[in-house]
Amino acid sequence: MAEPAKPLLIKRYASRRLYNTETSDYVTLEDIAGFIRAGREVQIVDLKSGDDLTRQYLLQIVAEHESKGDTVLPTNVLTDLVRSYTSNIQSVVPQFLAASFEMLRDGPTKVIENMNAIPNPLTSMPGFDLMKKQQEAFMKTMMGGVPGWGASGPAKEDAAQDPAEELAEIKKQFAELQKKLSKL
Repeated sequence: MAEPAKPLLIKRYASRRLYNTETSDYVTLEDIAGFIRAGREVQIVDLKSGDDLTRQYLLQIVAEHESKGDTVLPTNVLTDLVRSYTSNIQSVVPQFLAASFEMLRDGPTKVIENMNAIPNPLTSMPGFDLMKKQQEAFMKTMMGGVPGWGASGPAKEDAAQDPAEELAEIKKQFAELQKKLSKL
């Protein structure tokens, strides 16, 4: 059995510079984001105290991308996330988000299978229906531009679309992309 790869160790110096221990050079937050996008696990530790700073830096990467207009998290999701820190559903939110992203990695068909899985121990939890609706909205937002996913969920493979309708839809999507690009 193959041993899982160790996370890339990044050390933060007192000067707040980040040091890649594998390549023996300094890196930026964008470099770290690139490692993660390439599928690499990263661990960031404070050189002096040994404290794990990974979460802090991952949140900073997300915040910087959001501030540049690379919005992944709609305002209502961010609002609900902030709200969860002061409510009694705080303990459920991390598992909910982890499960949502795991489903994203597994692909569109697994998303629907997992959302409709029976028995689901969370279904008896108060507010589950609301959470499920929020998850569905989140998935629609996240998967909007992914092939096989439309505005209402995964595309039905057996539903044949008229070529003229398909071309009109492609033109519409292209026009929307042009608008987004022009804003940048």
